[in-house]
Amino acid sequence: MKKDNILFLLLAMITVAGIMCIGVAVAERSVWIAFIACIGIFLAMTIGFRLRKKNEARDER
Repeated sequence: MKKDNILFLLLAMITVAGIMCIGVAVAERSVWIAFIACIGIFLAMTIGFRLRKKNEARDER
């Protein structure tokens, strides 16, 4: 597995963990856990999309 694929796998796992944390936050009725999970999901997905765009631009050359 290439280094890029491992990084995307890690980002996907972080995103899934964040979505699971939202479920825990609903069960615990905790706004803070949900807020932190949403920030984590947003950051992981933003990094992933930026890396994908960067890799596609590099591959076109």
